[in-house]
Amino acid sequence: MKITILNGTNKERGTFEEYLEKLIESLSKMKNEIQYFKLRDLQIKQCMGCFGCWIETPGECIIPDDTVKIRRAAVNSDLLLFASPLVLGFTTSILKKAIDKMIPIVHPYFTVRAGEIHHKKRYKTYPLLGVLIGKEIDTDEEDLEIVRAIYERVAIEMATSLVFFDSVERSPEEVAYAITSH
Repeated sequence: MKITILNGTNKERGTFEEYLEKLIESLSKMKNEIQYFKLRDLQIKQCMGCFGCWIETPGECIIPDDTVKIRRAAVNSDLLLFASPLVLGFTTSILKKAIDKMIPIVHPYFTVRAGEIHHKKRYKTYPLLGVLIGKEIDTDEEDLEIVRAIYERVAIEMATSLVFFDSVERSPEEVAYAITSH
């Protein structure tokens, strides 16, 4: 399985990142092909909502930054894993910026999916989505439901499905198994 992992943590060498390294090791031992992006080390500019990625340079953002590598890896993956600790109840702002810059992978034209209006697919296939979070001290079930619901909406807009949602409370080996059993 080809897996692209977007590490949204802002802390270098913190416990979340150490967990991800163990997860990658476990996934690699299971013969998965991993592409790993530490978002904080990349140049990711804000989406300006200019629609240049649809009109001027279809499928590519007109604002040059490192997200071109992320988009290419993502559309060529079987699974795109968003990994982030929760900060004030949601995933990090750097992960949100990276997700915003994924809009070029769909067309500006609309279609009806699941009874709703969404962008048409640009590509034949899209990766399944997964979310791995690090909970805050006060994270409760309602917080998790909100985060999950938002990422389910991201999946619909990206013409795919959210197939994995979990936290780093389980061992990296257990999470690796859960990721690959989809």
